[in-house]
Parts: sequence; C-alpha cells; structure tokens
Amino acid sequence: MCKKKYYITTAIAYTSRKPHIGNSYEIVMTDAIARYKRMQGYDVFFLTGTDEHGQKIEEYAKKSGVTPKEYVDKVAGEIKETCDLLNTTYDHFIRTTDDYHEKAVQKIFKKLYEQGDIYKGCYEGMYCTPCESFWTESQLVDGKCPDCGREVKKAKEEAYFFRMSKYQKQLEKYIEDNPDFIFPEQRKNEMVNNFIKPGLQDLCVSRTSFKWGIPVDFDPDHVVYVWIDALSNYITALGYSPDGSGDNYKKYWPADVHIIGKDILRFHTIYWPIMLMALGEPLPKQVFAHPWLLFGSDKMSKSRGNVIYAEDLVKLIGVDAVRYYLLSEMPYVSDGSITYETVFERYNSDLANTLGNLVNRTVAMSNKYFDGQVMAPTAQEPLDEQLKDAALAAVENVDKLLSKYRVSDALEAILSLARRSNKYIDETAPWVLAKDEDKKERLGTVLYNLLESIRFIAILVSPFMPETAEKIFKQINTQVTSYNSLKEFGGLKAGEKVGTAEPLFSRLDSEKLLADIAEAAKKAQEEEKPKKEIEQKPEITIDDFAKVELRVAKVEACEPVKRAKKLLKLTLDDGAGKRTVASGIAQYYKPEDLIGHNVILVANLKPAKLCGVESCGMILAADSNDSVKVIFADDMEVGSTVR
Repeated sequence: MCKKKYYITTAIAYTSRKPHIGNSYEIVMTDAIARYKRMQGYDVFFLTGTDEHGQKIEEYAKKSGVTPKEYVDKVAGEIKETCDLLNTTYDHFIRTTDDYHEKAVQKIFKKLYEQGDIYKGCYEGMYCTPCESFWTESQLVDGKCPDCGREVKKAKEEAYFFRMSKYQKQLEKYIEDNPDFIFPEQRKNEMVNNFIKPGLQDLCVSRTSFKWGIPVDFDPDHVVYVWIDALSNYITALGYSPDGSGDNYKKYWPADVHIIGKDILRFHTIYWPIMLMALGEPLPKQVFAHPWLLFGSDKMSKSRGNVIYAEDLVKLIGVDAVRYYLLSEMPYVSDGSITYETVFERYNSDLANTLGNLVNRTVAMSNKYFDGQVMAPTAQEPLDEQLKDAALAAVENVDKLLSKYRVSDALEAILSLARRSNKYIDETAPWVLAKDEDKKERLGTVLYNLLESIRFIAILVSPFMPETAEKIFKQINTQVTSYNSLKEFGGLKAGEKVGTAEPLFSRLDSEKLLADIAEAAKKAQEEEKPKKEIEQKPEITIDDFAKVELRVAKVEACEPVKRAKKLLKLTLDDGAGKRTVASGIAQYYKPEDLIGHNVILVANLKPAKLCGVESCGMILAADSNDSVKVIFADDMEVGSTVR
C-alpha cells in the first residue's frame, strides 16, 4: 500500500546572526508536526535550511573581515547545529548557496523574463537594508520602515521588476476558492484587506548596488533579489527546474503546509503564489503563520541584552524540556513569552510534578505490589471507564488540534490526561487496596489502567518529547508503541514485567538557578563591557579643517559662573591678548586645578553669550565614560598654532 505524502517546510533562516531560542520555536513546531504525521503513517518530507544572500550579509562579512561565503558558512553551521541539538528530524537542509539551487534560480528568473513577467526598469524609493525592502514615502510609518521600524534611506538603481498586478485577480480567486490557504483566519484577513485589495505593485526582483547574490546569467550586473532566490527554495530542494523536474518534486509538490513567522506572511501568501502561477506550477495547500516568542514582553534582540540561546537552556533543563516549553508556551495567535522564571516553573509543575510523578509512582507501585508484573484488568469498576474515556478522547483531541496547528493546545490535552491519571490514583488509593488481600485483583486492575494510560501518554507525547517517550516505554516495558494501537484502551500486554522506576524529570531548585544565572550575567558584563557607540559626524575636507584655528593659551584666572552650576569662566592669554571663555566643566574641575596650565583654544569661534558671560572661543576636552578631561599643552609655548 502506497503511503500518502506530506510535505512540510519551515521558512529558511537568514544567516545574519546565530539563532536565539525565539528562532528555534518554528523548527521544533514543524518537527513535532512532521513526527506526528510519520507516526500516523504518512510519507513525510520535512525541509528546512538557510537564506544566505543579500546586502546585509555582504555588510556583515565586510565588518567581520571575511568573505560573504565564509561568513554564511559559519552562521549556517550554527543554525544547523541548533536544529540537530533540538533533535529535529528534517529530511533535507537547503542552503541558498548550494550549486543546484543557484542554477535553478537562474533558470526560473530567465523563464519569467522570457515570457514577459519580468521586465527591466529603474527603482527609486526608500530602502530598508535589514529588511531588504523598498518602500514608498506613503508606506513609511513615522518616516521609518513599516516592518522593522528602522531607518530607511533613499535609493535609486536599475532593476528588474515582476508584474505582480497581472496575477492579482487570479490570486484573489485562489484565496476565495481555498479558504484555508492562509491560516489562521485573522492572518488571511490582514493579507487580503491590507495588501491585496488596495492593489498590487510590481515587485523589484534584482539589485545592482551589491554583488552577494545569484547573478542574472543574461545580465551579470544584476543579482537575483531575495524574493525569487529565497522563496524558490521550497521547490528547488525537491529538484524543480523549468526545463525538467526531478522525481522528488513530482512526488511531494505541492507543499501541504509552509510553517512561517507572521512577519513574513506577505511574501509567502502574495509573492510566492504569484511566482508559482507565473511558472504554471501548483500552489502550496496552506501557509500557517505563527506568532513570535518574546523575552518577557520584548522581542528578543542581542542589542537589548535579552537573548537566550538554545544550548544554554538545554544545559539547564535538557532537550525535551526545552522542546516542551517552546511548544506549550506559544499561544495560537498572540505572541508567546519566555523567561527563566516561567521555564523553571513549567518544568517543575508540568514535567516533574504531573508527568514525571505519574510515571514514577505507577511503575514503583507495580514493582512494590506485584514484583513488576502487569496484571490482567479483571476487576473493572465504573470509575475505570472515566479514565478510559479520557485516554481515547485525548487521542481524538490531539488529532483535531494538530490539524489546525494548535500545538500548545494539543500538549495541554496530553497533560490533561496525565492529570486525570493522577486523580485516578487518588480516587482508587492503591496503597489502601494493597492492605487488603481480597482487593489484590482490584489493585492489579487499577495499576493496569494506569500503565495503559501512561502508554497512551507516551505515544501521544512522542512527537513533542521523543526522548521522554522512549524513557517511558522502557520503564513500562512495552513494545506496543504504534499510533494505531490507540484505537482501543487495553493494548498493554498482561504478564509482562515493568522496568525500574526512575525520575523522568528531577525538580529544579529555581531560586538557586536564577541566582546562578544572574551572577553569570553580571560576570559576563564585567568581562565584556560593551564598546561605546561613537557618533560619526559627516566627513569634512582639508579645506573645512583649515578654517579652524587652534592655539595654545594659558589659563590666568578661573572662577565659577554664579548663574550656572556647570560653567567655569576662564581668562586666557593666547599670545595675542586676553580673552574670556565659558566652559561646561565645573563638575569635573575646580578653578585652582586649571589656573597656570596651558590649554588648546579654538580661537576663531564666533563669540556667544552663556549665562551673562561672553565666551570668545572654546577649550578642547575629551569626553569619555561619564568623565571629561581637559587637554593640557603645558610643554608648548603660549600662542603656538596646533595643526
């Protein structure tokens, strides 16, 4: 029997910086869905990878003193390591610097050009380098990029454009005929009302202002812009080519779902479908846009100092616990939150107390009361049906929820079964039953039901926490681990012997861990003090500098300015006569610290009145780390020119 195919992708990660834990949510979520589908019997192809071209990469590489290829090799390696660390089961990891991808992109670009969907023109507008996006003045928000809020700059360059408007009606009809194409519903409304209905503008698809990209083979001054380059990875990874596609493309395309962040939804639901329409290829069945994972209430950013990396969290709580937190904490539409406090709280309450305690108690009681033997459930009571119903309902709920990508809700359904099983222990009180020899049969049934419920939990949780599931299977010692075995309650074989009870998750000392983290952060700050950002003034010419007259002058008198706490009034001899200068250095120098010293004077500065003092010039000083140091020139003759 031929398995039904399922093609699922993440967005490919941009290789600008090492990914933080917020970036990891998408790959773990996609992996959980891929694992679940495999468990259900699907032939799954799971794609992830890296987006490696663009002006930003070129600039980062230059600052780092390496080639762009060396730069992306390093970051792509870090991204792949994070995917592997989090135990994700991707089938292919594409890099947009892969030779096969670059060749396919050149062919795609040429085909679109030859059929008239791409034309040459000139772009003039406001450009955001981090987003690699052009904007019109009207699209800016407070004069800044509407996507990231950063500064934009005017740019003009020759470029190729894609005729988006040509396919607008076709796209509108596709979305109307396929109501689940953009998911969830709120995101669809955003795209249709804010971007499609107002009318689509032609899209810039090549650049000449930088070189780090795939060259347009028939016009090598141009490189293919991000939209065609990055988005086409979903088909080039399968072996797509305009002049003949490979078997994997024919087998797996169209994608069943693209899992992406909400910030790039426009590109995947407007640009990408139109590209496919122009190529004459089927569209993906669905695009699901997930929210962001924030640090507290802020978006994670290295500049804000609120970045958590996956490897740091794994060292503290383990891979499966990290996966659990990422998947359970993220709401369906609104942004999720991560703090060390909430991570440790979730770990202790959900994993250690609820799931871990259930497995540990049940296996320990089986060993204690029946020498580990699984007894046949021969003494059923009405109460047992509630547990059975809860287990079967959990299977149904998880399936329904995951079909809508409600991953956190699916995990909650599994944890609810664990809570119901713990309640069943309290209701049946096995320790009481064990005291009565006549209740042995009933005790055996209770423990069987608990072990069977745990088996259900282990199978259901395996896509989310695969290592934990394997540990549970080992402790209850069962080979009955297939998804199909969950159709009926009672798959656990009587007569087998359970394994040894071992804690799945040991409770964390949250206070100590938080104190250690705070201390480590403090130490890191002390060891690596951030470099002060120096404001760069506009460049000047030698002619500009020649206009400034710098002269050595002697401080003959100095006194505070009565009406200004920050000002000192200096009387200077500059070799040509006496002059008065007001300087804002009163909090750093006493008058007696300056009298008798030679300083450097800006001698031709236009006079200005400061708090009643006519200041005829300015003395030079250095401003650093909340301190001001006057530049003394005691070994130079008064009246000397400084140049």
